[in-house]
Amino acid sequence: MLCVLLCFLLLFGVLPPLNIQTTSASESLTPIELLGKNLFFDTNLSTPSGVSCSTCHSPETGFTGPNSDINAHGAVYEGAIDTRFTARAPPSAAYAGESPVLYFNETKSQWIGGMLFDGRATGWTLGDPLAEQAQGPFLNPLEQNIPSKEGVVFKVILSNYANLFEEVWGKGSLNNVDEAYDKIAKSIAAYERSSEVNPYTSKYDAYLVEKTQLTQEEAQGLKLFQGKGLCASCHPSEQTPLGELPVFTDYTYWNLGIPKNPENPFYNMSSEYNPDGANFTDLGLGSFLKNASYPPAKYEPALGTFKVPTLRNVDLKPTSEFVKSYGHNGYFKSLEEIVHFYNTRDVGIWPEPEASVNLDLMNMGNLGLTLSEETAIVAFLKILSDGYTDGSSEFEVQVVIVGSLIVVMACFVVFAVFRKNKIYQKNKGAN
Repeated sequence: MLCVLLCFLLLFGVLPPLNIQTTSASESLTPIELLGKNLFFDTNLSTPSGVSCSTCHSPETGFTGPNSDINAHGAVYEGAIDTRFTARAPPSAAYAGESPVLYFNETKSQWIGGMLFDGRATGWTLGDPLAEQAQGPFLNPLEQNIPSKEGVVFKVILSNYANLFEEVWGKGSLNNVDEAYDKIAKSIAAYERSSEVNPYTSKYDAYLVEKTQLTQEEAQGLKLFQGKGLCASCHPSEQTPLGELPVFTDYTYWNLGIPKNPENPFYNMSSEYNPDGANFTDLGLGSFLKNASYPPAKYEPALGTFKVPTLRNVDLKPTSEFVKSYGHNGYFKSLEEIVHFYNTRDVGIWPEPEASVNLDLMNMGNLGLTLSEETAIVAFLKILSDGYTDGSSEFEVQVVIVGSLIVVMACFVVFAVFRKNKIYQKNKGAN
């Protein structure tokens, strides 16, 4: 008993405590977030079945396009119907929940907020751009292709999470189609705002709360990002006065002068979906505002502009060989390439912009960065991926395992010595 007590004290009194998380991310979701997750990953919510929100917004790639081969070429994804494609690469569905309802800032003469590259998920109807964005793909013939709201709601009624829907929204909440459709979107938005989608676990987050240090190159990249590179002018990188961690977008719209992506299959779509064919020019926010009947004074300065994306998880990918695409049309295939474009657009050899109006001439084009400075900025961008660990937890596990073995061996030694001494005393008494 004395030996066992000694082992217990050594194991739990000397060794550091081991903190093991036993609760999965899904178990930590609230009911509405869990409902939203079910909706987000449900491949039955398309016609024909097979396409979900996650088809184009995968967690493994920071809730952007999950197919390396597609990203390496046209960068736009096929919908539920074969050969039907959208015009743009999928933006991240993460770290988007703070985007305000689309509005025009008179002081800055800028449109701010909304969702999607062109801001058409304005938030004007539901008061939530993220929820309005969730409604679009279900009924879009180029995406999930469900013919009507009734069709979407009916599929949810037949799902294995219909009871959860009524638990969250109340009995009979699936009876009114319009109201149920709005609740579906709000549930998805709740999941997209959850800590599972927005964990803030990058190395940069750890650095901001003084739990790790940056390498010399990463620190140089941060300095350039906030200074000479002018990146932080649209991608704020500092904590807010309230201590909130940055999401790396100011929700504004700019024309970077990105060239056309010639491999985009949208150019070959039928006239039903692309009447301009190969001559199609994506004019972003300006095109949406024009179609929304805004006067030329409002939409013309926005022609060719696209929403500033978050840079969180900009390099998150399942393998080092995986290709991610960048830009509204996926023209760029690496961080190195798009950073070089920002630096040299006006002085390097690049194809003509897809839209040459309203080019951003303030924040990019001729930044004068050296190649080593570009590399440092890329090194900084790479530490914005979630899932960072400094190895301390793994080290604690190793300490406990090794320490446990030492304690067990010590117990055996103590026991052997004790037993040998007892036998010696017994033999001595017998003599």
